[in-house]
This record gives sequence, C-alpha cells and structure tokens, in this order.
Amino acid sequence: MSLPLVTTAERRHRLGRRHRLAPSAHAATVAEAADSVVALHATDAATVFLSARARLTAGGPDMIERALYEDVSLVRLLSMRNTLFAVSAELAPHVDASTARAIAAKERRTLLKRLDEDGQGLDAAWLADAEAAALDAHGPSTGSQLSAAVPALRRKITISRGKKYETEQGVATRVIRLLAADGRIRRDRPRGSWTSSQYRWVHTEPWPAVPATEARAEIARRWLHAYGPATEADLKWWTGWTLTEVRKALVAVGPDQVRLEDGTTALVGPGDTGREPAPEPWAALLPGLDPTGMGWADRGFHLDPAHRSALFDYAGNIGPTVWWNGEIVGGWAQRPDGEIVWRLLGNPGRAAEQAITAEAGRLATWVAEARITPRFRTPLERELVA
Repeated sequence: MSLPLVTTAERRHRLGRRHRLAPSAHAATVAEAADSVVALHATDAATVFLSARARLTAGGPDMIERALYEDVSLVRLLSMRNTLFAVSAELAPHVDASTARAIAAKERRTLLKRLDEDGQGLDAAWLADAEAAALDAHGPSTGSQLSAAVPALRRKITISRGKKYETEQGVATRVIRLLAADGRIRRDRPRGSWTSSQYRWVHTEPWPAVPATEARAEIARRWLHAYGPATEADLKWWTGWTLTEVRKALVAVGPDQVRLEDGTTALVGPGDTGREPAPEPWAALLPGLDPTGMGWADRGFHLDPAHRSALFDYAGNIGPTVWWNGEIVGGWAQRPDGEIVWRLLGNPGRAAEQAITAEAGRLATWVAEARITPRFRTPLERELVA
C-alpha cells in the first residue's frame, strides 16, 4: 500500500489553520497563539508581540504584556537551540525538562571554566554566594540595578587571557543569565515600551519536574501537529536535540509517514494523514524570526529559494515577511516615520495585493507610535527602510 500523499497546497493550508494565521483560525488568548506554533521566538522583544498579534482575534500590545507580566500565562525560556523562546505556562515544564535543563547545566560549566581560567580564585563557592546575593535583592531589578546592589556582580574577568582576542567582561550578565536558565528568576516588564529588551528581573519558582524523555515526546508530538509533514532532520534542527534524543522522542510519539509531491517522505502525528481543506484566503505580515518562517530546516514548500537571499541574513535568520495563503511572497519594514512599507517578490495577483494592503494598514494601526527595527537586519528590510 502506498503512503498517503500530502500536497504542497495542503501543507500551506495547514499553516493557515494550525498556525492560526487564517482569520477564522485566530486565537482568543496569547497562550493559544503561542501553543499553535509550540513556541514564539523571543530573541527580539518585538517578535513575541508581532507574532502573537498576527494570530489573535483582537487585542493590542497591552493584552500581550498582561500575559507576560501579570497573568504569566506566557513565559520566556532559554531553550531550543540555546535560543530565547516564549511558551505557554502549561507547556513550560516540558520545554524546561526537554531542553532548558541541559542548557542551564552547560551554561554553569562554561561559566565555572571561565572563572577558573581567569585566575582570580573565583570558583563554584564564589558563584553560589554571588547567586544568593543576587536573589536577595528585593523587587523587580534591571541588570544594572542588580550590579549596583550586589558588589560581586561588579567583578570583571579576563576572557582568552594572553591571546590576541583577549577581552575583559563583567560577570553580571553571565550570572543573571545562569539564574534565569536555572528558573530562579524570570524576565519581567522592561524599562521602556514593549519593543525594549532592557528587562527587569523578578524571582520565580523552578518548574515542576517532568522526566526528560516524557517531556521530549510531548514537545515532538506538538511540533509534529504544528509543523508536519516534516522530517527527522527538521525536528533535530528546530529543537537542537541530539539525533538519539530526536529518534527516541519520535518512537514514543509513533508518527505516521506520508509522501510529498517531490517524491520524498515525511512524518506527521499519529493518524494525521487526512486531507486538509483550504481555509479562506489570508494575508499576513509576520515579523523577523517568526516561527512560521523558521520552523523547518527545509522551507522550500513555502519559500521560493530564489528569494532566500533577500529575506534572510548571513546567519540564517529570517526577516519580516509577507505571506499569501501559506507562501512567502515578499517582505516588509517600518520606516522611521512609522510607515509600513512592503514589496512583493513575485506576482501573487490583485486579490493578494488588496489583502496585503489591508493587513499592512491593520499592522500600522496596531503598532501605533512604536518603532520596530529587527535585531537581525536582512537585505530587503534594509532596502525598504532606505
């Protein structure tokens, strides 16, 4: 018996519905929007807000701020690929156990090695004292405020001593990063607007313990629902897990295999082989690093390879993109005066242009007086701003 066929069109239909980008599929809450793609990229502060906006039925930046800083239904974790993501509080224990714990342990080993190489006698005991002192600081505090309150955080260490690229660094950022990776502090409301990354830090409780194998299986299951059909290589790239960890997680999930139009095979969740009907036509302006653009190692089904150089930076980070019915058709940017501008990289037709124009207007209204400059600039975004 031949494997079920999932066409390129059906893969794009899945994006509209499962990533909550088609208007009829929009989410009612920020946590639902994040869960639809498993996690929202959070390296760039604005990405969380703009990615959630594109998937919500209603609500402005204040709704997302409430989720992050008041309800705490959405939390930022250093996790997949050693990258900052925002995930729902429901999913956070699984992300923590599957990925963040290992990253935190590696961060600690790295910092202890740096302290030892510096030769000032700073060791694990000194680090434990510095962490305890930082945790004793009261109230939400920025990194600068913590450094002012805790003398140990004002220490500096020499990196790569004796080499041409020797440099001196403060320990505050590294200690704070370690406390966050361990789940003992979390990022709170920043100084400035929702586009700011100058976070205050507040105490938090570590996440409930979940067995790592169970957690990885849960992440893989959710990821297959959101991003399938996909490959083992895609999941390995997205998670940053070892190949052994990926394969064990997939065995636990028990995915089904399907055929793609190019003749290759891919994986979907158990029983998820049925036809995916088309949602209503939809346009979206997604921010740089949005999960829908970054979810696979191979993105050929929604992006013409000829357009990659315009939309990605040298390190492989995607910039702001324009979508029409599950395909990237252009890019957008915000100019210094606030105007949202966009350019098509093909000819998707008159209906697409009208829908994109309307979506750009909605985005401009939502952003209002805020100004957005992607952390990772891409060739097309730079051209549009200029």
